[in-house]
Amino acid sequence: MSAWNIVAEEETLARAPRVAGADGRSVATAARHLTPSERALRGLAARAALPPHEQAELVLPASRPDPVALIEEQARTRVPELVPVRHGRMMVSPFTFFRGNALGMAVDLGAAAVSGLGAQLCGDAHLSNFGLFGSAERRLIFDVNDFDETLAGPWEWDVKRLAASIAVAGRGNGFSRKERRKCVLQTVRRYRDATAEFATMGALGVWYARGDVDELQEVLRNKINSSSRKSLDEVTLKARGSGNLKAFAKLTEMTDDGVRIKADPPLMIPIADLLPEVGRAELVTQLKALLAGYRRSLPHERRTLFDQFEFVDMARKVVGVGSVGTRCWIVLLRGRDDGDPLFLQVKEAGPSVLKTKVPVALRQRSAPRNEGERVVVGQRLMQASSDIFLGWQRVDGIDGQVRDFYVRQLRDMKGSAVVERQDPRTMMMYGQLCGWTLARAHARSGDRIALATYLNSDDAFPEAMVEYAEAYADLNERDYQAFLDAIKSGRLEAETVQQ
Repeated sequence: MSAWNIVAEEETLARAPRVAGADGRSVATAARHLTPSERALRGLAARAALPPHEQAELVLPASRPDPVALIEEQARTRVPELVPVRHGRMMVSPFTFFRGNALGMAVDLGAAAVSGLGAQLCGDAHLSNFGLFGSAERRLIFDVNDFDETLAGPWEWDVKRLAASIAVAGRGNGFSRKERRKCVLQTVRRYRDATAEFATMGALGVWYARGDVDELQEVLRNKINSSSRKSLDEVTLKARGSGNLKAFAKLTEMTDDGVRIKADPPLMIPIADLLPEVGRAELVTQLKALLAGYRRSLPHERRTLFDQFEFVDMARKVVGVGSVGTRCWIVLLRGRDDGDPLFLQVKEAGPSVLKTKVPVALRQRSAPRNEGERVVVGQRLMQASSDIFLGWQRVDGIDGQVRDFYVRQLRDMKGSAVVERQDPRTMMMYGQLCGWTLARAHARSGDRIALATYLNSDDAFPEAMVEYAEAYADLNERDYQAFLDAIKSGRLEAETVQQ
């Protein structure tokens, strides 16, 4: 069966969880020695302990923190001059606020009962954190594409954030309640049906499954209108045309000292402008030492490839919405000549917003050596094909603080949908695509048989997510208004900078 079939065949599994995963191993590993029937019994036990329809209720902490205070708390660890830029991007709409407020939702998710079934989580699975990128085989694929908050935890947290993002974005796009309901319902049904499909597959079949974009375009071509087809074709064409050469042409300029990254403050500031008092030779020596630390995190064969490149330049770059203010760098390297560039993104990795919220029974005992490694391991667990230059490093900052970073290519056939421009049918189709993708990502690390049994083939969980999503969208609007009021009163500073 095609990964992209929008209406899945119903699978008749003996449905049913209680997770493993508390010993630091993946849930799939912990369940490996159980029979499919025994794993299904886990799902039945979880379904009895927390019936799917009960997940509709929005349970909040007894002493829920002030949402503005949470945003101020995050600002304390970020680059001070970039914090207003973050606030400026979050204030654009309730949806951009939702995107930037992963910590707030993590606090809320932690207050409710969970099924007891675990998986590796994206941790921030909203609509805009899925997209296109190139596999190692140079195929264009669709997958989850943001892992800053990845952590082992309750699988339903990812689904709830995805469902809530649809309700929030749908309101912003002017959808009726009926249209939003259909978008959420079909997305979660696709997650349920895909989980049932993966539960019937062998381990290798699940691991090899991927969302090939060529196949996606074929499946969707007759299911969407001409305008949506045009948008899909434009996104895929743009993704295929992006890459190191495109980035090189856009982000660099020729100077007296050779090719250098162009300044575009405050969004892009070359390292020489940030630290003008440091000599070029001294700076290059320091940066090469940082890259050497990252190099050690690569597999041996990738080190051989990486060694064919030399350092050219580095700049601080502002990315995303929620990530604005965290330390993010782009590094320009050169292979045989200027026509063989490599851009790497070096992004700060702090503790996941879920870290203290995951129930003890689902936490991993053996923590990663640093937060950059956490992001890399989580990404490799969830993605069908990860960046060949994915790695991590820990560095001593110029301010004396030790920080963790993860590294990946800046642009590698990357592309994403513009959620704010989607009509109801397009968002429904896109949501189903995200639902399949998330189910596949969870199936790689979680007990897919137990999860499929918990979900069953009925609509109890999809209907619950419709109710939950609308309730959370209401809450998000209240929090968004409190955020705007804080900016208006001067409590928070905001700066609008065109991306």
